[in-house]
Amino acid sequence: MAYLRPNWARVVCDYVRELGGKPFLTDCNTLYVGGRANALDHLDSAMLNGYSPMTTGAQCIIADGLKGEDYDLVPIRGGKYLRAAKIGRAIMDADIFISLSHAKGHVSAGFGGALKNIGMGCGSRAGKEEMHSSGKPVVDQDKCIGCGKCVENCAHNGPHIENGKCTILKYKCTGCGRCINVCPMHAIHADYAIANELLNCKIAEYAKAVVDGRPSFHIALALDVSPC
Repeated sequence: MAYLRPNWARVVCDYVRELGGKPFLTDCNTLYVGGRANALDHLDSAMLNGYSPMTTGAQCIIADGLKGEDYDLVPIRGGKYLRAAKIGRAIMDADIFISLSHAKGHVSAGFGGALKNIGMGCGSRAGKEEMHSSGKPVVDQDKCIGCGKCVENCAHNGPHIENGKCTILKYKCTGCGRCINVCPMHAIHADYAIANELLNCKIAEYAKAVVDGRPSFHIALALDVSPC
């Protein structure tokens, strides 16, 4: 399975309520297209996987909003690779942070535990773009049909259609990742040329930004791990 069963979240949420807290479950939208690329589809995916208020005892909130653009720019104290992290706003609004991680292998990070779960999971779409690459998307010219959806949805005039194909003007692009989600041909994607070692360093710094300065507790479960 690619996710933890909801009964584990229920145990944690019930305990938080016993202590007088108000728990909520959260995640940020994904950079890639699919069932978690926007808040509505993301909530549907959570429900299909059993994450409802009835089963977990808590509401699900997609931390970076409907289209993954609602985030706080959080300073990273002592950051070597990044100065600030783009973290989903609802996550930074929480008083206490508890992570529940599904320990498993990961094709780029090597291992997905608490650091991967927190750093990548709490990063907004723009944050994920920043961790995976230089922060600027690239266009697969063979897939691009020049429809202009990226141009229509960019607030910074980054995408540019020339000779029926899109190019990203790097000096205008802010790395928000919105063009990735709206492209009907999936022709725009993050530049994954970044070394895996650098990816892990950025993930660690993002995780630090999430937990710095407030109480946190972390649980990792190695259950239902699919074989290679």
